[in-house]
Amino acid sequence: MTKTALFVEKQNESCPECGADLVIRSGRHGPFLSCSSYPQCEYIRPLKSQADGHIVKILDGQLCPKCGATLVLRQGRYGMFIGCSEYPECDHIEVIDKPEQTSLGCPQCGKGHLLQRKSRFGKVFHACDRYPDCQFAINNKPVAGECAHCHYPLLMEKKTAQVMKLFCASKLCGKAVEIKDNEDNE
Repeated sequence: MTKTALFVEKQNESCPECGADLVIRSGRHGPFLSCSSYPQCEYIRPLKSQADGHIVKILDGQLCPKCGATLVLRQGRYGMFIGCSEYPECDHIEVIDKPEQTSLGCPQCGKGHLLQRKSRFGKVFHACDRYPDCQFAINNKPVAGECAHCHYPLLMEKKTAQVMKLFCASKLCGKAVEIKDNEDNE
């Protein structure tokens, strides 16, 4: 059985180097334009006309603190950000979505606080603000409390079988913690 190309589709454009037809080919990073006489001519071009970091809006009146040029709103691989219009000469960037700080302290180092962050895939997690010195991180919502089994100073909230439960945030323990209700009236 032979392997077939993912797809090869002809375009109506000609190669600027040798004049042969350009074809759309698929690679491991996605589709791209390539010369049809490939081994002799190695011309390739990305299929997307706008690369990562393209300008969405020019922010008039806001100047770059590094070089004094105008700041622009850009769309990048991981979302929107503010950057200098003189990129790549000036590499100043500002994050739009700052991580939210919780009032909970880091149980691992005891010095930092937990921040709500997003991974490059958009998943929410909580990590210590002293990263890379402290690499504590959990994927679930942290809750103030102490584990009854190992006395770890942090719990986390997980959804199990349509019910929210508290678990120990320690990777060594991870046991469920019972929630004590104040139902003395019944």
